[in-house]
Amino acid sequence: MDIFLTNNLTNKKEQFVPKDNKNIGMYVCGPTVYDDPHIGNARPLVIFDILFKLLKNNFSNVTYVRNITDIDDKIIKSSQDQKISTKELTEKVTSTFFEDCKFLNCEDPTYQPKATDHIDLMVEMINHLIKKGFAYENNKHVYFEVKKFSDYGKLSNKKLEDLIAGSRIEVSDNKKNSEDFVLWKPSDKNEPSWDSPWGKGRPGWHLECSAMSKKFLGNEFDIHGGGIDLIFPHHENEIAQSRCANDSKVFANYWVHNAFITMSNEKMAKSQGNILKIKDFRNKFSGQVIRLALMSAHYRQPLDWNDKLINDCQNTLDKWYRIYSSEIKLVQITNEVLKPLYEDLNTPGYIANLHQLYEKASKGDGKELFISACKFIGLFNEDNKQWEKYKKDKAAISETEIHNKIDLRNKARANKDYKEADRIRDELFNKGVLIEDKDGKTLWKFK
Repeated sequence: MDIFLTNNLTNKKEQFVPKDNKNIGMYVCGPTVYDDPHIGNARPLVIFDILFKLLKNNFSNVTYVRNITDIDDKIIKSSQDQKISTKELTEKVTSTFFEDCKFLNCEDPTYQPKATDHIDLMVEMINHLIKKGFAYENNKHVYFEVKKFSDYGKLSNKKLEDLIAGSRIEVSDNKKNSEDFVLWKPSDKNEPSWDSPWGKGRPGWHLECSAMSKKFLGNEFDIHGGGIDLIFPHHENEIAQSRCANDSKVFANYWVHNAFITMSNEKMAKSQGNILKIKDFRNKFSGQVIRLALMSAHYRQPLDWNDKLINDCQNTLDKWYRIYSSEIKLVQITNEVLKPLYEDLNTPGYIANLHQLYEKASKGDGKELFISACKFIGLFNEDNKQWEKYKKDKAAISETEIHNKIDLRNKARANKDYKEADRIRDELFNKGVLIEDKDGKTLWKFK
């Protein structure tokens, strides 16, 4: 079957036609490892894992690259706040990230390169851009001159002046123009640094993905993915610097982006106090519940994260596990069942097909197909005994204790002791209590 994807470069749903049927390339922006991944970060992990599976179902050789950004201003600030080295911080968070991926039953990408292992390639790319007149050095900084790239703004479908007006552009006297973005910057004395023709320093965030995608996928490849928030400036800048450095008319042919996760229809953000980390769910739920929840809305639509969603997914899997057996021999999945996934990764449509298959299987017809179809999207990765241990329990905590904990957390937040506030929140979560800061008040409920 033909695969159709919504391509944000053209704002159309298009048939996926690879550059080379024998070598499919997909690059997805991975985590910046300054803090433990939250549930919003989990959505692209699952969505592009499903796309990886679908591509492998159609093509013999698929290369999936997902990077680890382990040098960035956020990482430096977080390490300083925690009074630990950037190396200690990034290794700790990267380890948590890999555990989260395993929890969500995501396959390992073909390559997971770290930015700090490829600084030499970034320096080489910057040199190319300077020699070709697309970048300039000033005061040990190197910037990409945006006006030199006529297609800038094509991915975001906006004019340059509109993009500048509606975004947070770094202000610097070292720039020729306000819209220019950094390729290399000097590091302070106690910050990580590497040698370069422009002095000791570190690369700009956008450049990292351009260098790593080039190494593993070449100058041009098929699919570039990530969250919708990365379209501008990150992906726009990637296109500009990559095409100019590589003398190519194309960087990636298809640009696929997932929408946000919200909490009570508000965007997840630290300022809202509604960040839920993936690791918070590990002791309370099977990763299958979280995975199914992340598939419950189309990837291009916002997904509201709430108790009903989690309970519905838990109940669905409880029901499906009644007929699951690890002894069942897997079979080829029919095109009729797979069709929604081929139509722009329509996971809700695929889940609807699973419900129909379950009804038939529960009557003794097609159990092999039902189980095979569930496994295709990463479900049924635990046996029945493992599943049983995740049965839901009411929280073993009194309301008085809950209110006392909330009071302590509010005092910690007032004293700007956010580490203690997060610890109390996590403690309540592990006891089955979900808290939410809204309109100056802290609300709570049992999960």
